[in-house]
Amino acid sequence: MSKDTEKDNKAVDQYTQNVLQNGISRRSFLSCTAMGAAGIGLMGLSGFSGKNAEAAQESHCTEFARSSDGGATLNFMPKPEPIEDSDIAETLTFDVIVVGAGASGVPAALSAAENGAKVAVLQKHPMPVSQGNTGSGIDLKTSDKAGIEALVAKLMNDNNHRCNPALLRQWAYNSGEAVKWVIDRAAKGGATVEDQGSKPQFAIRKVNGYTLNYVTSFFGPKPYTTGDGIRALAKTAEKAGVKFFFNMPASQLVQNNADEVNGVIAKGRDGKYRKFMANKGVILATGDYQNNKAMCDYFIPDLKYFGRKQMDRTGDGFAMAYWAGGVIEPIGHTKMLHDFDAGPASMCDMPFLAVNRSGSRFVNETVAMSLFNNYLRDPENAGHYNQVFDADYMTTAANWPGGKLVPPEGLKNYMPDDPSPKHGVFESQINTHSADTLEELAKKLGCDPATFAASVKRYNELCAAGKDDDFGKPAELMAPVKKAPFYGIHRRVRVSTICSGMLVNENHQALDADGKTIKGLYVIGNLGGGFYGGVDYPLTVFGLSLGRCYTFGYMSGKHVAKL
Repeated sequence: MSKDTEKDNKAVDQYTQNVLQNGISRRSFLSCTAMGAAGIGLMGLSGFSGKNAEAAQESHCTEFARSSDGGATLNFMPKPEPIEDSDIAETLTFDVIVVGAGASGVPAALSAAENGAKVAVLQKHPMPVSQGNTGSGIDLKTSDKAGIEALVAKLMNDNNHRCNPALLRQWAYNSGEAVKWVIDRAAKGGATVEDQGSKPQFAIRKVNGYTLNYVTSFFGPKPYTTGDGIRALAKTAEKAGVKFFFNMPASQLVQNNADEVNGVIAKGRDGKYRKFMANKGVILATGDYQNNKAMCDYFIPDLKYFGRKQMDRTGDGFAMAYWAGGVIEPIGHTKMLHDFDAGPASMCDMPFLAVNRSGSRFVNETVAMSLFNNYLRDPENAGHYNQVFDADYMTTAANWPGGKLVPPEGLKNYMPDDPSPKHGVFESQINTHSADTLEELAKKLGCDPATFAASVKRYNELCAAGKDDDFGKPAELMAPVKKAPFYGIHRRVRVSTICSGMLVNENHQALDADGKTIKGLYVIGNLGGGFYGGVDYPLTVFGLSLGRCYTFGYMSGKHVAKL
């Protein structure tokens, strides 16, 4: 056994035990409801009895079983009514069934087919669906091994040391191969895609002094996205023999008497159920639950007022895996919120003066954009803020870390008021402005002009003093806002995805409440747990989310096909 494997095993044991102790499973919830029936006070799926409410409040079981508002319990995960064989219109048999045609599901299906499996993909939408542009992997041949391990350690730290290090290493040591494979296969399907190499990863070319190089897929420029790229990849998959069933949402998993998963029941547009039997395994790749209000209120109540970037992400796979015996990661799920569209993405983490919706400064601007949501959770701001700088920004911010400046001519591409043609952007989301007076800029940004002007005045005074007495930002990152034209980028961070999910092992096989594998069930993408762990998604590696989806789809498809 290698030293890396040995240390992974020890860390995995700790991670798994923590999730099993604190995660949410069918068995732990049902045992708590049984305790409620015995008099502790938890009343099934509906709430607490008045007589025993105080005692129930003190029970560990009720703490994970209650929703964030203290009312109903896990009513967002109702036990499905069994679907009888008499209700099944048709039964089809494949080697591998993939549920979900996104950035992990389509790679899983193609990988399985290329490894000899007969594959079906069930997708509730009329087409494959994904988002974003960039997926990242590590080029092993040109990277120092010490650098790879240093990056894994950095990602562990950036995830508050709550993730499974074996899964991080699995991405690190396999992602370069997987991302190259996605680029190649998507291009064969007609995708507009390129390998940007290490260029987008300028902040992590060196970690602890060690060299790293990357494989970085880019589907674009916008409005072309990974969604288009995955649809092209699906064409390649179809040519490889994968059968896609669109408008075919999965309803529940099929299990035998030993609780092994061996199929999926889905409902077509005609209202009829079809049973898809799997000789080797079912791979769930159904995405997150950001559009399921009850689940969000329970797992991520601090996102109540934020907009959602995606639609129809309702947590279907969570319910299926949960009732098959799977374990949901403990409350405190990792969330991804950002805005790369209102202005240049390369300037989003640069520490310009930041003001909220009213025009007040609210933060030490060295905080990363991915964390700004924690300062903007109230209903008035709801993720809105503004970066503010003046005509001298190309000089005053020339040596600032955290990004790359775009000159004034380039900013016009993000200005809705500028008549010049726009390229590589979503025109409905650009929101950068310039003005000759602060008052005029405040109006364009939607701020109160008096409050905005007062905030700029105070900030300029702090810059002149060389000390940020209000928020403690380093003096060398303080640049006054004095010279017209003045610029402002109105950003709105919204929920891109929720990155926490079901407990899995290194083969992405679901685990039950005893930490044992659920035979036949595999979970990948944002439905899979263990890869993240912090409160917020780390923007350490640009394109990590899609890179992880590609890698684990590629690997799980190959694994299940070879069973």
